Amino acid sequence: MMNPRVEAALNEQIKKEASSSQYYLAMASWAENNGLNGTSKFMYLHTDEERFHMLKMIKFVNERGGTAIVPSVDQPPLSFDNLRSVFELLLAHELTVTASINNLVDICLQEKDYTTHNFVQWYVAEQLEEEALARSILDKLKLIGNESGGLYLFDRDLEQITAQNNAPQPKV
Repeated sequence: MMNPRVEAALNEQIKKEASSSQYYLAMASWAENNGLNGTSKFMYLHTDEERFHMLKMIKFVNERGGTAIVPSVDQPPLSFDNLRSVFELLLAHELTVTASINNLVDICLQEKDYTTHNFVQWYVAEQLEEEALARSILDKLKLIGNESGGLYLFDRDLEQITAQNNAPQPKV
């Protein structure tokens, strides 16, 4: 039987992962509608990645004897101000997810659930990567400023990088 407090925290994190997937899907759609094909491909890939994170957690909860709750999620934004604001929002969102993962780690330690603590360490490492990637992209966008040629090249480069990194996800 899974610890009820840990199970509730995992189900809350499942909802956050589902919301992340939808949030990035909204960003992908906005980018696609604004001619930013590289950014849209990047965001579509991240939509799938966040969904994978959710599925991995759902399977873990169920395998441990808990009950994973498939969440409904709030409507994500329909539009964004500009490309830089998209990635600023992405970083802010990832920082929120990191705080939530850290809270989950704390709950696992408080409840002495070392199996779940071990499982969640994968998410801790993943968040480090997500934050570093968002910061790196924002640094590039700050260098470019509002120069349209630079934004074009940035978007094209992001499309090429996304294509190179679009390896199949491991099975859940």
